[in-house]
Amino acid sequence: MILVPLLALYPLWWVLGLGVLIFPIAAVPMAVSLVRQHTTARRKVMLPPGFSIWLVFGAVLIAGLAALNAEPAGAVAGGFHDRIIGVGYRLIQYASLTILLIYAGNVAPRRVSQRLLAGVLGWLFVVTVLGGLLGTFAGHLELTSPVEMLLPKGMTGKGFVRSLVHPYAAQIMDLVGDPKPRPAAPWGYTNTWGNNFCLLVGWFLVAVFGYPTKRWLKAAALMLLGLSLVPVVHSLNRGLWIGLGAAALYLGARQALLGRFKPLLLVAVTGIVIAVATATTPLGDVVQRRLDNGKSNGVRMFLTERALDGMRESPVLGFGSTRNTMGGRQSITVGESEACERCGNFTIGGNGQLWQLLFAHGLVGTLAYFGFFGFALWRFRRDASPIGLAASTAIFGSFVASLWYNSLVTPLAFTFLGYVLLWRNNMPPAPVELKVNVGHLREAVPTK
Repeated sequence: MILVPLLALYPLWWVLGLGVLIFPIAAVPMAVSLVRQHTTARRKVMLPPGFSIWLVFGAVLIAGLAALNAEPAGAVAGGFHDRIIGVGYRLIQYASLTILLIYAGNVAPRRVSQRLLAGVLGWLFVVTVLGGLLGTFAGHLELTSPVEMLLPKGMTGKGFVRSLVHPYAAQIMDLVGDPKPRPAAPWGYTNTWGNNFCLLVGWFLVAVFGYPTKRWLKAAALMLLGLSLVPVVHSLNRGLWIGLGAAALYLGARQALLGRFKPLLLVAVTGIVIAVATATTPLGDVVQRRLDNGKSNGVRMFLTERALDGMRESPVLGFGSTRNTMGGRQSITVGESEACERCGNFTIGGNGQLWQLLFAHGLVGTLAYFGFFGFALWRFRRDASPIGLAASTAIFGSFVASLWYNSLVTPLAFTFLGYVLLWRNNMPPAPVELKVNVGHLREAVPTK
């Protein structure tokens, strides 16, 4: 059984320096297992509903390789060989997560039940909160991982490689007038931390309140949710704040459509309680300082405009990958150097999954990507079980988050697993196998 250790032990993979690299590693035995299942024919490999839409997205990814030599206006010049490493990494991760999607959907319920899978995702929410607290109060903590020790210093000196194999608790950023740690552990980036917080909180609620659990566990869960406000606020992550609000409103609206108005009222009361608690504690000052300092607004708008310009220039299949802007939003004379890898050259599509898809994979890729998840929302729209509501809320939340967060790697993995839980929740029950002992049957039948 690969799925549970892959997810439940993620903090260990992070400390070892594997992090998101664990998904391609785990995809190998998962693929082998699926091939064996298919060849033995005892139980056919099932594909998720609407999988043909996702295959269209995969085809666009492959076709985009032909556009890597294209030079969009306003981007740093380069070529196929300059871009293939980054593209190859993304292709491997997309392929690995697709295998995860199929494998998780085909794992026998007796091995990984719905409750167990939801519980593991709920555990990862606990890990996210603990990592957020670590980043808030020990923001300068970082480790040299075993994987990092094995790699040449020339590789680990690169910012991208270092972000994959070097565990750190927080990103230190100057957003409110002075450098502050923004929680990142164990997801690598502050924005990924915020995205995963939104995607996983629903599964935590399902795991604790959706099944019979002891009172002390429910009380501890409520305490953890209250404690999670500290890293949520100190993350200075406006996208996270908006995402939580959007998810709560979506969930309340779904319940209201079913004639259940108490959840919507609970959302309103909870919002008021959080607002009052924030306003009457030092957390309120942090929120206000963040709202008063919108340093990233100009950069995000600049990159959004560049992404839309690129989409108009190559509307069908895009440019196959992201590009770096020539200079920054105020001048084309600043740029990357050995002394400063991140100076000036912003990544087009780095400010949200939607903008990356439009620029790198055009309208066809964008429609296929969101169409796959949109199909799930429509197909299973009547599933009002705790799992159905948590999964659809997570998928809806991923749509909202695409305006400012990128999905690869762990956010897409958790969105896929939400899709799996929704899909498995609506599968017909497996036929019961009746084993009859013929000898005993003969003895039971009287002879003439």
